[in-house]
Amino acid sequence: MENKVVVPTKNRIADQAKKKAKKGILRVVFSRTALIAVLILLQLAMFDGLLTFLKEYAVYVYGLTTAVQAGTIVFIMNERTSPEFSRTWMLLVMVMPVFGCFFYLYAKLELGTRFIGKRLESLKIETDPYLKQERGVLESLRASKPANANLAHYLNQQIHFPTYRNTKAVYFRSGEEKFPALLEQLERAEKFIFLEYFIVSPGYMWDSILEILKRKAKQGVEVRFMYDGMCSISLLPYDYPRMIRTYGIQCKMFSPIRPVLSTVQNNRDHRKICVIDGKVGFTGGINLGDEYINREERFGYWKDTAVMLEGKAVQSLTMLFLQMWNVTERNPENYGRYLAAYDPAIRRELGFVTPYGDSPFDHEDVGGEVYCHILNHAKKYVHIMTPYLILDRKMLDSLTLAAKSRIDVKIIMPSIPDKWYAFALAKTYYIELIQAGVKIYEFTPGFVHAKVFVSDDDTATVGTINLDYRSLYLHFECGVFLYNNPVVRDVEKDFQDTLKRCFRISVADVKNLGLKMKLAGKVLRLIAPLM
Repeated sequence: MENKVVVPTKNRIADQAKKKAKKGILRVVFSRTALIAVLILLQLAMFDGLLTFLKEYAVYVYGLTTAVQAGTIVFIMNERTSPEFSRTWMLLVMVMPVFGCFFYLYAKLELGTRFIGKRLESLKIETDPYLKQERGVLESLRASKPANANLAHYLNQQIHFPTYRNTKAVYFRSGEEKFPALLEQLERAEKFIFLEYFIVSPGYMWDSILEILKRKAKQGVEVRFMYDGMCSISLLPYDYPRMIRTYGIQCKMFSPIRPVLSTVQNNRDHRKICVIDGKVGFTGGINLGDEYINREERFGYWKDTAVMLEGKAVQSLTMLFLQMWNVTERNPENYGRYLAAYDPAIRRELGFVTPYGDSPFDHEDVGGEVYCHILNHAKKYVHIMTPYLILDRKMLDSLTLAAKSRIDVKIIMPSIPDKWYAFALAKTYYIELIQAGVKIYEFTPGFVHAKVFVSDDDTATVGTINLDYRSLYLHFECGVFLYNNPVVRDVEKDFQDTLKRCFRISVADVKNLGLKMKLAGKVLRLIAPLM
């Protein structure tokens, strides 16, 4: 009997599409994400109901409300924070006195975040013996460039991350370049593999890495994998860590998303770190998803960067990972077992390398300080790649002052954004920057996700830190500061090559933007620090 080949009709295809769409909608409606959203909305509704109830007693409450409003504004003005945050909070309190005061007090109580901040303080003390600054390195740096020695002293004294020599750095111009190098190094692992990422998305990239991790775990290699809890909203199942642990891999989410209003959910782990045997470490903008290696197109071509370290500086990336991992651990960590032996084959001539981390709880704007340092001490040029441009006054002044001082300041931005509102907000800074002499370019093929500063052929930083409030003030971030390392030339060459695929923005281009984009940007700028 012959097998009949059934050719789908247009109606059948349409029916199948409808069923698939219906299943997709049902999956979203009955998912944990929907439950979290509903529960948070219920909490907001209860809060709104409380405010409505208080309105009935307006005569009695008015005086108290005014006093609380005035007291809150005085407190905001004296708070140790960015002026932009203070201005936004004051605006909110003045426009919506009751809601604004309650919201501000709730945010500043830091329910849920105090534990993380205190725990990280104690972990920094624990890891401090493994992050000692070699005096000779700092003296050599001071003899070469005193300004960079001052920055190194700040990074060491304030956040306990030293400057190293004897470290080789390799720069990757894209996810496609980094991915095979990462797989190769993972295959070489003999003792341990640590991974910490902001985004992990099922697909070719992550599946390829996971297969190696499973095999290595079977071979007795210790594998620890941590990712940010935001992934549980749309990318990974909430119980994904439990499934990964069945492969012999230690796995956890950082700050899981829970159905309660909490300030802890505002501080995400935006770092991208991979450490192998304490000998090799990776960081940069590249997450674990197919768009980062351009196997999946989302916003045109995805331009990203990363750096690989080999040598003594990897020790800082190891400790950065272990600090974050142990936030929720109770058992003491044996940090010493994750230190690699020094490889004498790596030469001192490779310059200076300083891996660093940034935390929202230490009152140190580390990422911003590194960026402003480069701008303030440049002699010839500062070239920047960033996906977002949402600037506080300090960063804006540093950019414009450098340009007015005849420093060649160029910024490469995406031409296809991933977030329209961030793009609209970025445009509001363009005219002031351009009129000061900053040259702004947009990457024609698509989206720039790189976070790179390079200056004067001798200084660069590559990492995870965007030029926006979230990265500079609210997220956990990391980067690598490089001076007199041969890799700096590779960073600058990549910038110049990328520039060839960009078009320069003029004041006329900004003025010709649509009214909706202009208006949205100006309104959003009022609340930019809270976005």
